[in-house]
This record gives sequence, C-alpha cells and structure tokens, in this order.
Amino acid sequence: MSAKPSLFRRFAEATSRYTGRPAAFLLAVAVVVVWALSGPLFHYGDTWQLVINTGTTIVTFLMVFLIQNTQNRDSAALQIKLDELIRATEARNGLLDLENADEETLERLRGAYRKLAHRRQDEAASEPDRGVGSGHEDQAEEACEEVEEIDRELAQIGKSGPSGDGGKRPS
Repeated sequence: MSAKPSLFRRFAEATSRYTGRPAAFLLAVAVVVVWALSGPLFHYGDTWQLVINTGTTIVTFLMVFLIQNTQNRDSAALQIKLDELIRATEARNGLLDLENADEETLERLRGAYRKLAHRRQDEAASEPDRGVGSGHEDQAEEACEEVEEIDRELAQIGKSGPSGDGGKRPS
C-alpha cells in the first residue's frame, strides 16, 4: 500500500516538472495549430470540434489533481519551514497553528498586524532623523496594547485548535 502513494508522488512530481517547461507549452500550441489547420480537411464539423473540446477537457481535469497534489506538498513543506523559523526565534508560538484558525480570526489578526505596520510607518515618517524605534511613549504603549490583543487572539486559536495546548509547542 505504501508503494502506491510513492508511485503517484513520483508521477505527479515528474508530470509537474515536465508540464511546467516551455517545451510542454510549445507542444500544446502545436497541437492547437495542427487542429486548427485540419479544420478545412474535416469541414469544421462537429467531430472536429469535439476532438479539441474532449482532449482539452480531459487534460484539464487530470491536471487539476496533479497541480493540487503538488501544491499540497509544497504548502506542507513551506509550512514546516515557517514553523521551524517561528520555533527557533522569539516569535509567538501561537503562530504555529495559525492555519487551523477560522477566517474571522485570521482577518482580525491581519488587521491587527496592519495597524502595527501603519504605526511603524507613521512613526518613521514623523521622525525621519531619529528613525523607527525612537517614538513617543504613547505610541509604544499603543503598540504594546496591540501586541497583547494579538497574543489573546493567538491564545484563543491554541485553545480551540486540535492540539489544545494553548498554542505552545515544545521547543
């Protein structure tokens, strides 16, 4: 049973590699050109049209699954790499399970991070000589409150996530 997923994975990887090359695109263009040029020979009949429609539908249908397989694998690998970066740095461990959050929570977190980014930009624009990080105490306090809000959101995600560990993972 374990050989089948490996065989499919290798097939999907090879197909993905070859269909992403310029030669594969040129082959597809050549097929369309040959089909178009053969139109007069077949009097542009229904069968002539059915050939290209059926062929492209079948190829598209199969490619959707191969592309999804490749994307799932790439996303999983990228997620593991990001998780390791978060784990290895002083970033919030609650971010490790963020892919399990619902859309509303993600949007709220995205908004909170946007606010932090805008504050930093405003701070840098208002104090170009002193640079970022040398802002007023009230701006620093607002940023801290925003971070605390984000921490609360992340704690909620950890409590509702599949691991139930409060968003913490062992280091």
